[in-house]
Amino acid sequence: MLNFPENYRELLRAAIASIDTAKVAQAIAWFREVRAEGRTAFIAGNGGSAATAAHFVCDMLKGASYGRPQRFRIMALHDNIPTLTAYSNDACYEVAIAEQLRNFAQPGDLYMAISGSGNSPNVVLAMEAAAELGCRTIALTGRDGGRLGPLAQLHIHVPEPHMGRIEDAHMVVCHMIAYYFMEEAGEGC
Repeated sequence: MLNFPENYRELLRAAIASIDTAKVAQAIAWFREVRAEGRTAFIAGNGGSAATAAHFVCDMLKGASYGRPQRFRIMALHDNIPTLTAYSNDACYEVAIAEQLRNFAQPGDLYMAISGSGNSPNVVLAMEAAAELGCRTIALTGRDGGRLGPLAQLHIHVPEPHMGRIEDAHMVVCHMIAYYFMEEAGEGC
């Protein structure tokens, strides 16, 4: 028990080291293009991944946009609780994200799905819808990438079995993207 924190930290270091930073750089380039073209980025996840998505959107809306001449148009599709629950109750939860994309997404927009397992039906169906709608697609996954990873144009995969460390690494990826716009690009507050 006393070694658990140290063991967790060491395994987390390995999970973070597995992040393909070239793929994160590609994601940054896509977010840069979306912003420059006035397009919209849509982010989605479930559970802890929904929290990561909401945190990322907050960083991009406030930290990477506030007081800047170019701002991000970005939204977490699970944050509209009335809409999410209406689809879940009246249709099914699996279509709740895809149907929102069908309302809002335009060709050239960006859809980023975050799923530790890569098998969440609602983000997988939304990935398929995003591709049909002409969006660029990014998946952040763990474990073996699940069904989601191969569907994305850009797959940032953390090949880790432990959900906590997958979620930790996904937050690191999101911070790499957001803080690029806040610091590296010279646009920080």
